[in-house]
Amino acid sequence: MEQNESALRIRIPVRSFRKIPNPYSPEENKEVPETKPQMYEMLVDVTSIPDNIPMATNPRDQNLNTKVAKKIQMTLTDDKDRNFYLLNRGLLISAESIQYDNVNSAVCITFSDLSVHGDVDGGHTYKVILQNKKYLEKDQSFVKVEVLTGVEDFFQDLAAARNTSVQVKDKSMAELEKRFELIKEAIKSEPYANDINFKENDVKRIDITDLLTLLFMFNIDRFPVTGTTQPISGYSGKKACVDDYLKNSKEFEDHPEDNPYVKMTPIMVDIFRLYDEIEVRMPEFYKGTNPGTKKYGMLKGVGIHRPNTPAFRSRFYQQNIDYTTPYGFLYPILGAFRALVVEENGKYAWKKNPFVILNKDGSQLVNYVVEMHRTLGNNPNATGKCGPLWNSLFTTIRFETLEA
Repeated sequence: MEQNESALRIRIPVRSFRKIPNPYSPEENKEVPETKPQMYEMLVDVTSIPDNIPMATNPRDQNLNTKVAKKIQMTLTDDKDRNFYLLNRGLLISAESIQYDNVNSAVCITFSDLSVHGDVDGGHTYKVILQNKKYLEKDQSFVKVEVLTGVEDFFQDLAAARNTSVQVKDKSMAELEKRFELIKEAIKSEPYANDINFKENDVKRIDITDLLTLLFMFNIDRFPVTGTTQPISGYSGKKACVDDYLKNSKEFEDHPEDNPYVKMTPIMVDIFRLYDEIEVRMPEFYKGTNPGTKKYGMLKGVGIHRPNTPAFRSRFYQQNIDYTTPYGFLYPILGAFRALVVEENGKYAWKKNPFVILNKDGSQLVNYVVEMHRTLGNNPNATGKCGPLWNSLFTTIRFETLEA
């Protein structure tokens, strides 16, 4: 095989090593072609585990404060039973190739494409080992390392299959499969672009599933403006929104121009801006139809900022706000603006400026929400799930498109 001079090569001493033959190898030819998958297993002293195994291929970020991570650490550092290599599943590594030096009992692993070569499973184990190996004696703990070569063509399926026993959320796999690139591209110039977590255990203030719930409500391919079905799942079920996004991403992989979320890219930033505008102006709109009544903060579910406490800020643009508003109020209002969306030349566009319409109808929309909230026993959750409310708000905005 031709050497790739730019590839990363890592040498690891091993205690034992074996190659597991590919069962589909022709009997008359003991060597399976290099393009076919090959499996290798080895036991490695944890003090010999290198600190530069590529991690971009692992679908999760590693949180070492979880119960799972702490249990791994306890087993690793147990100097009495020394059963770590039996109790832990070890590391699964994808690589271009592996060579075994039987004279020096070591392997050399080559990683040439870091998008498909690296740690696939066992990320928590790897990080715990790196954190604790300096405290361990040689021959105290061993870890099983499995290396697979020739898996590039089905790497995504491999990563998904090998991570099922430790829950990996759909968003983590979608990020690994680069299914969020169209959203990243759409918002790349926005101040919150780097504040979104795309993988499980990311520690950022906005979750990608929150963006997907908002976009879901503007999918006019699924919820036509002329139809009667409202996207209430945008509020009541995040999983339905994630599933819808991934379904379209996979279904239209060969024809992305037919994917409603690709069509939506021209208005994505406006959707998030509109959410922020509604959130910030809720108290203003409330007063618009309720002059002289109790303050907005008296409504059940609305949070009031207290002196000497951290400021409340809007979700996307971090504007200072005095009140927090329940999602059960915000989502039905935002979802109503789907009535302004139209498809033109294969892309979604606004039939009328949503910010102008919000400025005009904001007080009326909030009044509908507050009245329904009271009718439902001051229950914000019931308000967010109320079909008649979604219909009323949507009809109000749609009426604007019928005016000259």
